[in-house]
Amino acid sequence: MEFPAIKFENVWKIYRMGAVEVPALRGLNIEIKRGEHVAVMGPSGSGKSTFLHLAGALDKPTRGRVLIEGKDPSKLSDKELSMLRNRYIGFVFQTFNLIPRLTALENVMLPLVLRGIDGAERIKRAREALEQVGLGHRINHRPTEMSGGEQQRVAIARAIVTNPRIILADEPTGNLDSASAAEVVDLLTKLNRDLGITLVVVTHNPETASPAQRIVKIRDGVIYEEN
Repeated sequence: MEFPAIKFENVWKIYRMGAVEVPALRGLNIEIKRGEHVAVMGPSGSGKSTFLHLAGALDKPTRGRVLIEGKDPSKLSDKELSMLRNRYIGFVFQTFNLIPRLTALENVMLPLVLRGIDGAERIKRAREALEQVGLGHRINHRPTEMSGGEQQRVAIARAIVTNPRIILADEPTGNLDSASAAEVVDLLTKLNRDLGITLVVVTHNPETASPAQRIVKIRDGVIYEEN
């Protein structure tokens, strides 16, 4: 039986602030197939970032169930959770989250260190990932020596170096100029198409969302439109 990449079953996420309860997701149901490219859109405070955190097993639902490749993260130990994220999921963030003192190559190698892969193999895979994103010539440069678009491509290389089944991208073009943003969108779309990686992009930008096979719109913690 082939499981969907991500499945939400009546998922609620409620944050408690003192005596006040703030629901971020309200009974969300969605299924994302393997290899699908989905954009999740919504205004600030709509619940889309909460959705991404749950989809990436970075948080747990208050009620309901999230399944990632058929596995329920809430039933896993901390070690199993780390393994699930490291093995199945690549993350791309708006702020790149690169370590300034490390080179592009060293930044990309980090997830492989967590997997315990030896040095020579780490270097080989990181080089290949950087070549895939068009940065084979920048492997020894640090983030401060690169443009925003190049830094985001390093972040994408880091996301794909473990051969993940799923890439979760949170506002991946939010800090980029329009030309760099278009390059990053094209790159992510290509990875989805050529490698069959499930791609989920959270964005408020219609241009970033436009290549997706499906656009899901969230407001007040519920899906109000899909197309």
